[in-house]
Amino acid sequence: MDRQKILFIFGGAAVCAALLTWFLWSRTAAPKTEATTQVWAASRDLAAGTRLTKAHLKQVTLTAKDAPATAIRDQAAALDRPLLYPVSANEAITTAKIASIGGVEGVPALIAAGKRAVSVAVADASGAAGLIQPRAHVDVLFTRAGSMSEAITTTILQDIVVLSVGRVTEAQNMDTKGPRPATQSVTLLVTPEEAGKLELAKNQGKISLALRNPLDGSQVADPQPVTGDLLDPYLNRPRRGRGIPANVRDDRAWADLTAGEVAPKKPAPPPAPPKTVIDVFRGDKHVQEVFEKPPSEKR
Repeated sequence: MDRQKILFIFGGAAVCAALLTWFLWSRTAAPKTEATTQVWAASRDLAAGTRLTKAHLKQVTLTAKDAPATAIRDQAAALDRPLLYPVSANEAITTAKIASIGGVEGVPALIAAGKRAVSVAVADASGAAGLIQPRAHVDVLFTRAGSMSEAITTTILQDIVVLSVGRVTEAQNMDTKGPRPATQSVTLLVTPEEAGKLELAKNQGKISLALRNPLDGSQVADPQPVTGDLLDPYLNRPRRGRGIPANVRDDRAWADLTAGEVAPKKPAPPPAPPKTVIDVFRGDKHVQEVFEKPPSEKR
């Protein structure tokens, strides 16, 4: 074998050895490239009950093996959802740590500061025929039962927000096709003062809800109660402007009510003739003798 072939063989072996050495070194010394994924994490420490906004979230990159399987990868899925548990800064937000859409577990976080949630029982007749849904705006009417002159209806609360109907807090989760229960609870968001007024009304009479346009923020400054005389104009109508309830048995009062003629009064009967009473004593007996006065004395 000539010298040129030997050099070629040794050169090829050296090249192969160099390539093998480089391959082994790259596998052991070079950093490994792993698959990564982006998830949404807390931008700062968040307490339980916090309703997530864009300011509470930031996007972080984690390796695929380290990212939780239930981590939030779509920001919209976490927005406006309350936290069920505290979350530390840079901690990935998972579906297990936020309330489900329309779920009751996150309802306390939906109650604004200074508000209280109070439930009232309504039926179709007193609840706008089942048209009231969560986030609707209603007026609360109170009716005190009694006779026609005692019954009264008044508006005690205006422009109140409905938190839930039954246990449903989102309108899209309501079953509008199935049969509705005869009576269901409607939870209202009120102030502590309004809560006391609402509870008193619940125990003293009947509560009804009047559905209103959510864009209509107008309120009646001093709502006047509705009484029976507004339904029956002849009930407790003042007589001759003296503020005395009309007596329909009286001819003049009846004429005032019906705007008719006053019936002529019947002539009074003549007075009874005067009489003279004389006490007569006969021994231990006492009697009274009655004598009519003679016509001459009458004159």
